[in-house]
Amino acid sequence: MSGSPPPMRRIAIASMTGTVIEFYDFFIYGTAAALVFNKVFFPSLGAAAGTALALATFGVAFVARPFGSVLFGHFGDRLGRKRTLVTTLLLMGLSTLAIGLLPTTGAIGVAAPIILVLLRVLQGLAVGGEWAGATLLTAENSPAKARGKFALFPQLGPSLAFALASATFLATALTMSNEAFLAWGWRVPFIASVLLVAVGLYVRLAITETAAFSSHRKAGVVDTTMPVAAVLRTQTKEVLLGAGSTMAVFAFFYIGVTYLTTYGTQQLELPRTTVLAMGIVGGLVFAATTIAGAILSDRVGRRRMIIIGNSLAVAGGIVAFPILDIGTGWSFGLGLSVVLGVVGFAYGPQGAQLPELFPTRYRYTGAGMAYNLAGVLGGGVVPLIATALVATFASSFAIGLLLAGLSVVSLLCTLALPDTGAESIPDAAPEAALA
Repeated sequence: MSGSPPPMRRIAIASMTGTVIEFYDFFIYGTAAALVFNKVFFPSLGAAAGTALALATFGVAFVARPFGSVLFGHFGDRLGRKRTLVTTLLLMGLSTLAIGLLPTTGAIGVAAPIILVLLRVLQGLAVGGEWAGATLLTAENSPAKARGKFALFPQLGPSLAFALASATFLATALTMSNEAFLAWGWRVPFIASVLLVAVGLYVRLAITETAAFSSHRKAGVVDTTMPVAAVLRTQTKEVLLGAGSTMAVFAFFYIGVTYLTTYGTQQLELPRTTVLAMGIVGGLVFAATTIAGAILSDRVGRRRMIIIGNSLAVAGGIVAFPILDIGTGWSFGLGLSVVLGVVGFAYGPQGAQLPELFPTRYRYTGAGMAYNLAGVLGGGVVPLIATALVATFASSFAIGLLLAGLSVVSLLCTLALPDTGAESIPDAAPEAALA
């Protein structure tokens, strides 16, 4: 195909590239926490307790994410989407590089895990501000009747980032011994991510401000109210229901990308290479269902598609762990694909639906708060509960029931939300978005 790409294609690629990089940096931490952090940062606690604490440090970022959505949402709604997204990408990249260079507990003592937690908090702040801005790049620029299709591009960030993170760790596992991987190999994905950040900055600096935000600024409306205050005063219900509607997506996804990595290697005793290879498969399945859900949402409606996705997740939660517990590499891959695949149908439309719930003047803050509150409830808490459930009931099926129950809650929240659609962002003007 010749010639320069259409403006929307360039915008979509910019939003996806940055989101993939941000979530890649976020997920390599989760993979490392499941595989090696118990040994290099919490060596005196033993395998079980060390793994639990390592996964807890992964969860710390979820506490920081809502604060990141408020902080960066404020600047995104006041100063613009583009400048804010450049800042979140830089913050994530530098934090990730610092983790890759951080000395272990054996070298600097208790300072190592303390610094690790602080850097993880910075990662959480960055990714908390990333998602809303990236989705607004597409949602506020796209043709109204194709908003779901274009808003899917930033939604591909988590799935592609998980596949990429799994592939990176798989490459290191295949090219070095366990001793070398433990000594220094785990650092390679963190340090190498700086190259991806450079690419992301190049892409993002080449775009202009979104059409909806530019239109809002040109209107000359002066709003002295802080965006977070405006959201809480006028649309608290939408924030809470939006978070509840998205909660099951986070629960399934983070069970898949963090807990199941540990479960596959420690409980099922599968080779690390097998677990990582199946992680690539699971990530691609999640990408495929995300694409399907987003595109279909332009035809059948956002709300209806998310209802379908959350309904499928109820069944997926029940059947996934019996499949996983067969204990073979292929059953692990199938079970992981079920866990990640079912929620893609709901996740795809949410790239358009959550921004459509809020007006332009505080859309960055409102959508980000709903999304990241869901991250705390579903992604930060559920993997920790999963560990306790297996220990208490001596059965992984309890995790599946938990996931199914959360899916019912998300389904009810979705039913309580208003339907959104093409007319929800009337000030979008794609032809003005990029010269």
